[in-house]
Amino acid sequence: MQAMKPGSVIVDMAVEAGGNCPLSELDKTVVKHGVHLIGISNLPGLVAADSSTLYARNLMNFLNLMLDPESGELKIDRSDEIIAGTLLCAGGEIVSKS
Repeated sequence: MQAMKPGSVIVDMAVEAGGNCPLSELDKTVVKHGVHLIGISNLPGLVAADSSTLYARNLMNFLNLMLDPESGELKIDRSDEIIAGTLLCAGGEIVSKS
């Protein structure tokens, strides 16, 4: 571990059973020799909530691209790179072949 670059991250998924890294600590995130050691015992329990939050935030940010910030009305800006890349049809016409 001392040969790892500072800022590296180790996720010890076996921390409950003694761990795969001798410096990891149960249910803690610690920094040793510049390396972040994540020793969370219930990682699967965190995934669903974090994934749902991330998806909701991404969806909200995407929808905000299509709303006028002042009026809140739908305003599709076809020159926006994200909108242009995801717009499939407009006015009954197919605008993208993807």
